[in-house]
Amino acid sequence: MTFSLTVLGSNAAVPANNRNLSAHLLNANERYFLIDCGEGTQFQLRRYHLSFRRIKHVFISHLHGDHFFGLIGLLNSMHLLGRKEELHVHAPAMLLEIINIQMEVSQTTLNYPMLFHPLHMDQYTLIFEEERLTVHSFPLRHSMPACGFVFREKKPPRRIPEARSYAYCSDTGYTEKIIPYVQETGLLYHEATFMQNMSAAAADKFHSTAMEAATIALKAKVRKLLIGHFSARYEDIGPLLAEARSVFPETYPAEEGIIRDI
Repeated sequence: MTFSLTVLGSNAAVPANNRNLSAHLLNANERYFLIDCGEGTQFQLRRYHLSFRRIKHVFISHLHGDHFFGLIGLLNSMHLLGRKEELHVHAPAMLLEIINIQMEVSQTTLNYPMLFHPLHMDQYTLIFEEERLTVHSFPLRHSMPACGFVFREKKPPRRIPEARSYAYCSDTGYTEKIIPYVQETGLLYHEATFMQNMSAAAADKFHSTAMEAATIALKAKVRKLLIGHFSARYEDIGPLLAEARSVFPETYPAEEGIIRDI
């Protein structure tokens, strides 16, 4: 059974250097889970031939624009394309007010039920569960309340010895408090906005360096690390990758459009 990730956007703050804004699509046993929805996400879904209709749950980590400004456009496109199936949105509580205002001023009433689930931003919380999968949120260390998400299979399919798992840490300063939440995941995505020579700027902005992301991966004993949320100052991300691999060799870049099995 499928358990794979497609990165739709890997840049921080603004699209640059042919990189788009934060969005990941997890295919868990043919169910699509969209994680963050930066501006342009629906274009990336079309570009990589990923069906809007198969997205049943959307998870928004926090309310900086590069992580959610694409959501209202996606919701509207689903509406215009005749969606009838319900859509679950898991996000900071204030986002519901933002969505409602946008719908009101555009005189839009969605054709489908949108079920909103406010996140608990300060504690580890089970936010979704089905027969084969659980999703938990957990607090990150950022300049505004922000959550990470961890997806874990309950029962591995036949011929797969271990249950698969994926953890997503969007915008966060270095903090070892997240280690228990992401411990021993198959794939950890951790932001790596800066290189280590900008560690002071990273700390000031509540972001991480590539080396810090790798340190978390090492201490959490994950199998593989995926780094992204790159600053636009880095046209070439090779040095960030090399820096992370010096600490944690099983580090890979968040390459957009690449399907990565977990």
